[in-house]
Amino acid sequence: MPTSSPHPSLGFGLGVRPTHYDALLGERRGSVSWLEALTENYLLPGGKPLHYLERLRADYPIVLHGVSLSIGSTDPLNETYLREVKALADRVEPAWVSDHLCWTGVDGVNLHDLMPMPFTETALRHVVSRIAAVQERLGRRLVLENVSSYVSFSRCDMTEWEFLREIAERADCHLLLDVNNVYVSSVNHGFDPLAYLRGIPVERVQQFHLAGHRNMGNYLIDTHDEPVCEAVWQLFHAAVERFGALSTMIERDDNIPELDELLAELDRARDITTSAQRAKSAA
Repeated sequence: MPTSSPHPSLGFGLGVRPTHYDALLGERRGSVSWLEALTENYLLPGGKPLHYLERLRADYPIVLHGVSLSIGSTDPLNETYLREVKALADRVEPAWVSDHLCWTGVDGVNLHDLMPMPFTETALRHVVSRIAAVQERLGRRLVLENVSSYVSFSRCDMTEWEFLREIAERADCHLLLDVNNVYVSSVNHGFDPLAYLRGIPVERVQQFHLAGHRNMGNYLIDTHDEPVCEAVWQLFHAAVERFGALSTMIERDDNIPELDELLAELDRARDITTSAQRAKSAA
């Protein structure tokens, strides 16, 4: 596989949801630069979802974003799933394919959640070997996202950002930096989110996620059902200063508003990106 730097920025996009299909193909066509599609929604070789995805693909660059790879599990890789993902990728030709640095089940039991990894050398070697296998099967470099977490393991050999850095460099993969997840985990575990950003190699980050969360008082939950909060916008500014103007998109999975409300949030992401680039140039 190539050893070049991450894909050039696609600009500002959204996670595509069925409620917005018609607007994105009609009166709001071209209102975003690209779309991120949830891989699992389109794996069947026919039907209405794939029909819409192919129509959208004619007008927008598409990125596939999965939740079922379970790259950190000790179960064998799901070869059927990987074949389906490859077939979909071959069909729609996404700019890249991403998933999460986590595990979603073990011993054949699917927990239907994105579970955090232990940050150990043993887990590191295990995940690196599995990434190599996935990249070989897909014939493309994988992009992995940091997840939000609410518990930690009693034994860790390194910080989360050190773990991410080692994963990316040893496996020669790229990273999807979810700024909201960094913030949520920093509050839940009491670390400095700016130290997290400083610990991630610039050349490995390919994409930003922005999303909302819910404040439960003593902890935060990554819910994707609220607008992006002010603290996450501020952290996004710092992320752009460090990593540059990367492909940026907003996720909304529940309480999905009208498209114009999401487009207004995306306008703020554009403004912050411009501001952060100016600040970096002036430094």
